Amino acid sequence: MASASPRRQKLLKQIGLDFEIIPSSIDETVPPGVAPDVAAVKLAENKAIDVARRLKDGIVIAADTVVALDDSILGKPKDEEEARKMLERLSGRWHRVFTGIAVIDSSSSKKVTDYEESRVKFKNLSSVEIENYIRTGEPMDKAGAYGIQGKGALLVEKIEGCYYNIVGLPLFRLSLVLSHFGVKIL
Repeated sequence: MASASPRRQKLLKQIGLDFEIIPSSIDETVPPGVAPDVAAVKLAENKAIDVARRLKDGIVIAADTVVALDDSILGKPKDEEEARKMLERLSGRWHRVFTGIAVIDSSSSKKVTDYEESRVKFKNLSSVEIENYIRTGEPMDKAGAYGIQGKGALLVEKIEGCYYNIVGLPLFRLSLVLSHFGVKIL
């Protein structure tokens, strides 16, 4: 797994995959004007390539999650003020979450990429709720400044699509991609 994300590790363990963590060291900056689905796939692909180059053999799984409000990508907030602004923008609105997946067989260089899209609607957030959530520290390392698998679940009114995608690794989509490499999870 080309990620140090504890959420992704937990999900891989949940489905019984045996894996090793080899974090990627790529720059995760998204150039302006790139569509969110394209950005998520390209970042995942760059992570997978970076790690696959270091291995003689093995299957590398990489993922990257992007939150988009309208056509604007909301990355990980740099500080509490940026987290506050993101949460204020998301309040009471629908947004989209994209997770790009890239899998590479480092011995053959075979590569398959895909992505999942989900929609999330936030409840109307008061300034007190936003401040209390920021104080948890949870928004600081997450795209869009929230984590649905934690206290951020209390911000979410409804979702459409894959819950695991919003957490950061769409398990069904991953299983489809892994099947191209002969990996059967069930």
